[in-house]
Amino acid sequence: MKPTLLVLAAGMGSRYGSLKQMDGIGPNNEAIIDYSIYDAIRVGFGRVVFVIRHSFEKEFREVFSEDRFKGRIQVDFVYQELDSLPQGYTVPAGREKPWGTNHAVMMGTSAIRQEPFAVINADDFYGAEAYRGMAEYLRELAGGQNKYCMMGYKIGNTLSRHGSVSRGVCSMDEQGNLVDMVERTQIFQDADRIFYRDEQGDHTLPADSLVSMNMFGFTPDYFRYSEAYFPTFLTENQDNLKAEFFIPLMVNRLITAGQASMKVLSSEAKWFGVTYKKDKPAVVAQLNELIAAGKYPSNLWE
Repeated sequence: MKPTLLVLAAGMGSRYGSLKQMDGIGPNNEAIIDYSIYDAIRVGFGRVVFVIRHSFEKEFREVFSEDRFKGRIQVDFVYQELDSLPQGYTVPAGREKPWGTNHAVMMGTSAIRQEPFAVINADDFYGAEAYRGMAEYLRELAGGQNKYCMMGYKIGNTLSRHGSVSRGVCSMDEQGNLVDMVERTQIFQDADRIFYRDEQGDHTLPADSLVSMNMFGFTPDYFRYSEAYFPTFLTENQDNLKAEFFIPLMVNRLITAGQASMKVLSSEAKWFGVTYKKDKPAVVAQLNELIAAGKYPSNLWE
């Protein structure tokens, strides 16, 4: 059973200033998504499901069609909207954004029924070895449930020089299973250290701390758990117009309750992504180095 790739592409990139998921960075205007799908195809993924929004559906579908990938992978689309809510719930007055990454994952339930699947961000470059490790683990999960995985990156390999980033900082047990994942929404790097900022001030993080870059592996039972808890989340956060249903929140609940486990796979790859417009030149340069080294062809889909 071939795994599916679920690509979270509904975010409009407010800090970046445009629909960054479609911004060309490759020699032939390839987007970061193209490299993710190329890597996924090489290791045996059979389908990609894009989570998008109706507001840019036409533009997105015209670019990321099966024709673009020369029929090498099946393409489907699902939609994350502000009003994608359980029966009996309505959008609170003043709420402007959808409900976060795990809400986006939940949209995949209509398209993913049996096969294990990987979740990635559309605007993150994870590296070929990450897809290889993820595919191998997902094939082991086929037909099972309650055993998930994630790809961990050293935080020093995941930062932007142009502003703060959000990362899920992980702790593991002796078997390499996730114990806890804490979403830190303001992580910075200066000349001397890496640190995160919260209500209590600044806190140093070791450069080899493992963090989540939202590359997870699940089986379809994960949808059931998420759908069962989401109404509780909405009720508890009805007065918080910025509350987000993050993947780490759901995963931590399942681990704490003993309902599921998550293996932390590790990657030595240097993640890169376009969080801010100023990140783009460095991403283009890093990608050109990989092409020059023979890791990717100069034209992915020729």
